[in-house]
Amino acid sequence: MQSVLSVVLGLMMLTLAGCADKAKTNEGIQGGKDSAAMGAKESLDSEPIGILEGRTSGPMLPLFFDFDSSAIRQDQITRMDGNAAFLKSKPVWIRIEGNCDPRGTQEYNMALGERRALSAQKYLAGKGVPKERMTTISFGAEQLLVYGHDELSWAQNRRADFVIVK
Repeated sequence: MQSVLSVVLGLMMLTLAGCADKAKTNEGIQGGKDSAAMGAKESLDSEPIGILEGRTSGPMLPLFFDFDSSAIRQDQITRMDGNAAFLKSKPVWIRIEGNCDPRGTQEYNMALGERRALSAQKYLAGKGVPKERMTTISFGAEQLLVYGHDELSWAQNRRADFVIVK
């Protein structure tokens, strides 16, 4: 019993001694008056990586769809008009990627993803974007962006992405 008490007492003394040293260590970390120890000041600004939402190349934005639909929603028109303006101002080629949420069969989702990509391509072509600069592909539900099992997650996966390829 006496040896157990000795070990416990020893551990308590080590713990208290460790706390006393921590105060000295924190003083050194704060830097005090010597700012040279902190190194050169760096900017927090960063270079854009070219991706804003989903897998879409910036400054374009993805197009979101309703469940089981390839029709462009009214609330997505502003996004598509912005994408069209960018594509008309820059000589870039894009791939329009149709995506679906994981509900439905693989075959159905691949077909729906293709209809979504074609719908986006048709809209952009109608706004004056040269059709030869756009290709389409369907990923169906193969490249999910969000892996949740709720409406918010599914809604993020029902989209067309616009990826600059050249």
